[in-house]
Amino acid sequence: MDFTRLFEVLEYQQHRYPQQMSIAGRQAHQWRNWSTEALLSERDRLSAGLLDHGLHEGERVGILAHCGSPQWIMADAAMLQIGLVPVPIHATARIDEIQHIAQDAELKACFVSNEAMLEKLIAAEVHIPVLFFFENIPEKSEIPENTRCISWDDLACDPGEHLQGRIRFLRAGIQPERLATILYTSGTTGLPKGVMLTHANIVSNIKSVLAIVPVGPGVPVVSFLPLSHIFERMVTYAYQAAGAPLWFAEAVEHLPKILPEIRPHFMTAVPRVLERMYERLQEERTRSGALRRKVLDWALGLAERYPYSGGDVLPPVYAFKRWLADILVFRQWRKRMGGRIRYIAVGAAALQPRLGRLFSAAGIEVREGYGLTETSPVVAFNRFEPGGVHFGTVGIPAPGVEVRIAAPHDEDGNGEIEVRGPNVTSGYLHLPEETAARFTEDGWFKTGDLGRFEHKRFLKVTGRKSEVFKTTSGKFVAPAYVEQQLLRSPFISQCMVVGANQPFAAALIVPEFGVLENWCRDNKVHWTAPQFMVLNPKVEKLFRQEIDQINETRLGTIEKIRNFCLLFEPWTAENGLLTPTLKLRRERLAEQHKEVIGKMYK
Repeated sequence: MDFTRLFEVLEYQQHRYPQQMSIAGRQAHQWRNWSTEALLSERDRLSAGLLDHGLHEGERVGILAHCGSPQWIMADAAMLQIGLVPVPIHATARIDEIQHIAQDAELKACFVSNEAMLEKLIAAEVHIPVLFFFENIPEKSEIPENTRCISWDDLACDPGEHLQGRIRFLRAGIQPERLATILYTSGTTGLPKGVMLTHANIVSNIKSVLAIVPVGPGVPVVSFLPLSHIFERMVTYAYQAAGAPLWFAEAVEHLPKILPEIRPHFMTAVPRVLERMYERLQEERTRSGALRRKVLDWALGLAERYPYSGGDVLPPVYAFKRWLADILVFRQWRKRMGGRIRYIAVGAAALQPRLGRLFSAAGIEVREGYGLTETSPVVAFNRFEPGGVHFGTVGIPAPGVEVRIAAPHDEDGNGEIEVRGPNVTSGYLHLPEETAARFTEDGWFKTGDLGRFEHKRFLKVTGRKSEVFKTTSGKFVAPAYVEQQLLRSPFISQCMVVGANQPFAAALIVPEFGVLENWCRDNKVHWTAPQFMVLNPKVEKLFRQEIDQINETRLGTIEKIRNFCLLFEPWTAENGLLTPTLKLRRERLAEQHKEVIGKMYK
């Protein structure tokens, strides 16, 4: 048996790798496990309920959920097999974005995971005729008039002969090229656009990923990223197709407790998750005695110099030191993550190469990839096999995906990254002109990202075409590339490079306060609070030294950071300064800090 449509993925698992524990999630603070057979049965009961409540083929149904869950998986599959079009909404979406999505997609119904998500939907003041709940209907919420609310138990029903026949009929009519889902890109400016993806688009990417990631039957995996993002959604399909037992965590904050419970072998993450794990090591260092601090510093410094690129044998001296560091530090670190974690795939944002090296040296192979919502999403990925990784790049194009660098190129060979393959979207909902503008005459999708190939086949992303700015000297600067270099410093958590129509490039910087606190303690600088430390002259001198070193070793003349400002408040999706996929909202950041930016150029 093969699968060509998304709702067949669970059936493929039942045929090839039937699992007694296929998917697990938390309910009432306890784990609830679902077998493959139970998931298929509940999927069909949900499909029957959706038809029984008057929904029709081709209509669009939202999913507003605070986290991934077995219910998310079952609701998605139930809609897909009867021709409904799931439209996920980010839990961190702004009210105006929710309004736009509901109206643009013409939602006929919406699944809601909890009371907090319901309140967001109510605040958006959009009329959605039917609301379905993953659990019970919250009692205290003020449901809008003319809105029907249906709990999970009331929705799911045993399909009789009539409904079974309708489900079979609808399934038979769904071709792989049929629209499967609409996902709204977060966008760094303006309102999100609805990306239309077919069954064939996503299935092609699932099969590409299955060929290059080490998951399979009996290999437990954990999912904690939102399923409203195509990255995690596609990966969960791949887990199901591989027969890997899938455990859902409600939030990344729960990982320290959950990882030792489920002891996964593999997970996906965004760079911030790895940064937080590193910060916890720094916090441990703060609590340690002098000898332990020295051991930790030595081990982490060794790991950040990890020379392995996937094909070469480690130098004997380094291999011995790494073995010793593993006994003293890394083994305990892995144990806190369950003891069996071997692989982490990273996407959505650029990974600091030093973190990729650090985790890999610690026995957890980290591989960075690259993709877009419009490409379902994986375009390129560093491999886990020998010779398949180069830290600082996003890897080799995925099987079946073609990548080229469009002319014109700059002096370093950077040009716009263009993609062609079965994973590429047919376009944006209700935006034919924008769709046409994103494709070349010969059918390649223009990503808007700048990059080049290194070591012949490894793709390196160096910036965003729309973000490139010109200084008053007439030279162009790609801010994302400069930011990647700044983030190599362990003292920098977040940064944004500015300088459009100015004489030089400058940067807003949020320090990595855990690392900074350790430095202050080691250098006898009195630590108070972040809002005061960013004003400390000794701290400012430290950052000037860090930036000068990066200027000299990694940046060209026009890219050098001539001035900077330290900020104490982190940028998050919740405060509106990052997109739901954790990209910088540059215009908002520039507006919020316009006085600070102005002072850097006086």
